[in-house]
This record gives sequence, C-alpha cells and structure tokens, in this order.
Amino acid sequence: MLVKIFASAIFGVSAQTIIVEVNIDQGVGYHLVGLPDSAIKESNFRINAALKNSNLKLPGKKITINMAPADLQKEGSAYDLPIAIGILAASEQIKPEQVGHYVMMGELSLDGSLRPIKGALPIAIKAKEEGFEGILLPKQNADEAAVVEGINVYAIENIREVVDFFNGEIILQPHKVDLNAAFFNEMNNYPFDFADVKGQENVKRAMEVAAAGGHNIILIGPPGSGKTMLAKRIASILPPMTVSEALETTKIHSVAGKLSSKSLIVSRPFSSPHHSISDVALVGGGSYPQPGEISLAHNGVLFLDELPEFKRTVLEVMRQPLEDREVTISRAKFTVNYPASFMLIASMNPSPSGYFMDDPNNTSSLVEMQRYMNKISGPLLDRIDLHIEVNPVPFDDLSQERKGEKSNVIRERVMKARNLQTVRFGNSGVHYNSQMGPKELDAFCELDDASKNLIKIVMERLNLSARAYDRIIRVGRTIADLDNSEKILPKHISEAIQYRSLDRNQWM
Repeated sequence: MLVKIFASAIFGVSAQTIIVEVNIDQGVGYHLVGLPDSAIKESNFRINAALKNSNLKLPGKKITINMAPADLQKEGSAYDLPIAIGILAASEQIKPEQVGHYVMMGELSLDGSLRPIKGALPIAIKAKEEGFEGILLPKQNADEAAVVEGINVYAIENIREVVDFFNGEIILQPHKVDLNAAFFNEMNNYPFDFADVKGQENVKRAMEVAAAGGHNIILIGPPGSGKTMLAKRIASILPPMTVSEALETTKIHSVAGKLSSKSLIVSRPFSSPHHSISDVALVGGGSYPQPGEISLAHNGVLFLDELPEFKRTVLEVMRQPLEDREVTISRAKFTVNYPASFMLIASMNPSPSGYFMDDPNNTSSLVEMQRYMNKISGPLLDRIDLHIEVNPVPFDDLSQERKGEKSNVIRERVMKARNLQTVRFGNSGVHYNSQMGPKELDAFCELDDASKNLIKIVMERLNLSARAYDRIIRVGRTIADLDNSEKILPKHISEAIQYRSLDRNQWM
C-alpha cells in the first residue's frame, strides 16, 4: 500500500514542502531514498524502538520510503515522525484518509515521545501558504508555530497521540497563542538603561545619532572608560520592532535553533560574539548552511568588542553584508540568502597598551600604535559611519548622585527622527538614513554652499574616500532629522565631521 505524508525542509529562512512516500510490499527490507543524510538514515532504529515502546509495530515486509523531490538534500532527525506515521498508515495500523491534510515534523525518542525541532515558524508559514488543514509538531515548538494565524497547530507529546488522533480515538485542540500579549508585553523590556551611565554626554549624543539613522559606530578609548557599558544600552533606545520585523527575526532564530522557550522575539537582538569566532560562524555557512551571528543580529545590534583582536579574515567577510544587508551562501547545488540588516557597534583601545598617545600610562610607541590600527582595513572603517573617542570619566561625574537621561526619553527623540525618515522614503525600500543610495542622497540631502565648502576642505585635508564623503552626508541628514530640520545646515555637517575621529587622528 502506498501512502503520502507531508513534511517540510528548511532552506535559508524559508521552508519547502517535502513529500514522504511510503510503500509496503511483499518481501523483506528497508529502503530509504531521496538524498537523506546520516541522521535520516539512522531513523529506522529510532522508529523501530519508538513503535515497540508505544505498543505499535514495524511491519516485517519490504518498506520503501522516498523523500520527494528526490534531488534535494534532506537533513536532520525531524523527519522521524512523518516517516513513522507513513509506515503505520501504509501498514493500515492507522486510518490513512486524513494524514495527507497535515504537515508533521518531529524527532522521536526511543520511548515514543517527541523532541523539539528547528524552524517550526517557517514550516508553519509554508503550511498555511499551501492550504494544509493543520500542522503537527512537538509540544515545545507549538508556541512558536501558533504565532502564524490561519492554520491549526497541534502540540504533540508522543507518537501515540498522533495515532489515536488519526484513528478518531481522541480529539486534539489547536494550540493558541495571544500574539498581542506576546508582542506588546515584552517589547519594551530591556535589562540596561542609559540612566546608569554617568558622564560621557558626547558619546551618548553620538549613540543617539547612530540609533536615529541606523548608523554603524566604533568606540575608541582606554580600558574602563565605559565602551562596553554604552554599547549594551543602545538596543534600549532603538525604536520597538514592528510585527513583521519580529516575525522575520524569529524565523532566523528558529532556523538556527536558538529560540529557546520564546514564541516570538519582540526585543531587538543584541549579539556579542567573542573575538575568537571564525568567519563561517560570523557570516553563516557550513556543509548544511546555517545563519551566522550577523544574521542572528538582524533588526538589532552586532557588538564586536576589542575589534583589532578579531582575525583579519573574519572582519573582511563582513564588508559585503554591511553594504548589501544580506548574506548569500552558495554551494554546488543550491544558494541560500540570510538577511543581515544590523547596526554594527565596535569598540577598541587606541593602542596595544590600551591608552591614547598623550596618556602617561601609554607605553606603546607610535610604530606599535600604527601597526595595531592597521589590523583594521581602511575599507572596513569606511563602512563605519561614526568614529567616537571615549575618554575616561572624570571623578566629579562618577561621584555625582544625579542619574543620567533615561533610555525611554532618548528613544522618543530617536523614534521622531525615524518617523521622518519613514515618511520621506515611503515605499522605496529604504527604511532609514544609513541605507540611502546615490538616488536618495541626491533627492534628500541637498547641501548649501557653506556646507559644500566645509566638506571640500575636510576631504582635501584628510584625503577621504568617496564612501567616507557619503557617510558624512548620511550622518548629517540624521542630525538634521533629530533637529527637526528639513535642510542639512553647516552645523549638522560640522557635527557629522566630528564623528570621524579615525580620519582626523592620523597617528592612529
């Protein structure tokens, strides 16, 4: 008897429906075809034990299983459940009439219980698109999949429940999630606040500008000056995520298997990889491509602490994603794309000893400092809009009892600037100032003669690249937005130039 069961495979951050065809005929044997990986080939041992421990049986006949499309590589243990149900339906241990109306995925334990899988959210989205009646998933994945409205999600604890469900012996109730509660109750929950930071008002201003325009920023300062403390708080002043951004971010974390118990990621992600990270772990890849840290930071912040300590190859592979805001991973038979629209925040010391040239604690020579700075390439620095010096906090600032400005107050100003940008760019595909291309720069960043002369002098004296010129214009546009000014004035350009300290300090 032939039975068709529907499962799903993950490619990039999207799912593709897989048809598991099970045929049982006279003879003896177990044949699994359709480019399965080792985890799928081993499924017969898990399925055999799970069925026996659930008072079911693996038929002693010739079992042929095809996973279509047969030319597409399948991987992972999540196909245990559809293969097992296909065998049971083909051997008439369960009624086969309804099995084709559902998508099912799950890894089987030897006792018949189900283990969680990766990618439940994109699987549910694909099942809804293709008109399936419902989706059967492990209980641990039900909250995540139930975020998708318009399809029934059934939370399953063990294979026995699935058998009884298709035989009509039990009725399963669709799993429900209150999307509004999941989204709005946690969207403003951040563990850190700018009010905790004493002093550093100029750096806070730069962080506000960066947040308002989605600009990349690098903080240069000695140990203990507060670089990491400031970086960890920038997510608290970014605008709240929209529902579509939350779903997109959740899909990436779901595919990577890093969703834990949350049904929906509603706070902007903050990713802070260690400097020993490999280039594949950062941008994504592998024999079965997985999203890297820059994709996990999508719609949020990627913080690279001690930037010169990262391997040169790791930093260089970020150059294209910083421009294109997506990562393309190509293999011989397929190509996957992962979104990577993130704010880059980097921090570093000004020298190997950790201090500026004029600091009495500095023990590094000028040559050593230049060699240290040369670990970061010019093209990468060009892609970072704001370069900020972070000086040690004076004692008077540290000892004052008055709290600084709260994050929610700064966020209000940032949101007003972002709202101006939303209206300005409309449906052009550009969301904030740092994404502007030549077309938007020409249309929305007209400069008066005074501003043009100011930039001309700076370009000639500092020998800036065309990309650095564009960065200054974009940052000036953001400063004007924070100032609620339609025009970019010389004072806005002047402030933007002040945020290029690595261009101004040639000794670094």
